Amino acid sequence: MQTQTRPPSTGRSLEHPERDEIRLESVLHALSDPVRLRIFRSLADAEDELSCSVFELPVSKSTTTHHFRVLRESGVIRQIYRGTAKMSALRRDDLEALFPGLLDALLASAAHQADRLANG
Repeated sequence: MQTQTRPPSTGRSLEHPERDEIRLESVLHALSDPVRLRIFRSLADAEDELSCSVFELPVSKSTTTHHFRVLRESGVIRQIYRGTAKMSALRRDDLEALFPGLLDALLASAAHQADRLANG
């Protein structure tokens, strides 16, 4: 098994709720926005952290920052600085422990909706 090495974080830290502070209503609110749902789906598909700069979203940079902050503060994602890049990852383990089956149900429902809307 090959171990992946990551650059160290820069020491700048971002506030995240502890696992026991994450609330279902906050998670559902965070995912109620189509842009945030799109970010969530992309992070769920990723095998590792993604830089915020890889997301091509139909909103301004400041609005993108807001969407990532809502996801982070609700406990949906974890963010860390690596060099100058802000890296994001889904808090899959925390969310699955708190709300078993919710992530899979949300992802399946979001995919179903995307298919339905694409097919008219």
